[in-house]
Amino acid sequence: MVMSEHNPRVAMFGGTFNPIHIAHLRAAVELRDALSLDAVHMVPAHLPPHRSAPGVSSGDRLRMLKLALADTPGLIADDREIRRDGPSWSLDTLKSLREQYGETARLLMVLGRDAFLKLHEWHEPAALFDYAHILVIGRPESQELQCQVLEDLVESRRVDSVEAMMAAPFGRVLDYDQTTAMAVSATAIRQTLAAGRSVRYLMPSAVEAFISEHGLYGEAAD
Repeated sequence: MVMSEHNPRVAMFGGTFNPIHIAHLRAAVELRDALSLDAVHMVPAHLPPHRSAPGVSSGDRLRMLKLALADTPGLIADDREIRRDGPSWSLDTLKSLREQYGETARLLMVLGRDAFLKLHEWHEPAALFDYAHILVIGRPESQELQCQVLEDLVESRRVDSVEAMMAAPFGRVLDYDQTTAMAVSATAIRQTLAAGRSVRYLMPSAVEAFISEHGLYGEAAD
C-alpha cells in the first residue's frame, strides 16, 4: 500500500463484527474516500471490555472480515487485538497504530454514536486523545448533551470540519453525519439467521457462505 508522502491519514474502525455486514463496509469505504484515508484498519475485538463476549470465536470473526474485505483498496483486516492477551482496550490499539505510523500521522478512531455516548465509561478515555482523533458517525440524538461527564471530556476538543481535525495528528472530536444511514445491525442479522431466514444482500456472499458452511448463528437460508 502506498502511503501519503507526509502525514499519512489512518483510521481505526473497531468492533466485534459479529458478523461483519454491509453497514460496516459501506461506512468504511465512504470514510476512506471522503477523508482521503491511506488506510482503514478494521479491528475485531478479541475480548471486548464493554459488552458480553461474542458467541463466535475471534478467529471466525476475523476470517469473515477478511472474506468481506477481499481486495478492497485501503481496507485492512487487522488482527492485532486478537493477537494481544487480555481485554481489547482501544487505548492499547491506538498506541500500537501510532507506533506503526509515526508521530505526525493523522490517526482517527471511528465510533458509532451509540459507542461515543458511553465514551466516558471507557478505559482511560482522556488518554485516547493523546494518540488519535475521534470521528463520530451517525446523526446526533437530542439526548446527547444530557451527560455532563461526556461533555466535559470532549467539549474543548470539538471541531467542526475535517480540515480542522486533520490540522493536527490527534486530540480532536468531529461529528460526521455524511455516511449513508443503513438500518442494519449485527444483532438483527443474528436473530434472522437463528430463525432460519435469509440474510442475502445484508453481507457479502462470501461471508454468507462461510456462515452457512460452518453453521454459525444458525444456517443462512436462500
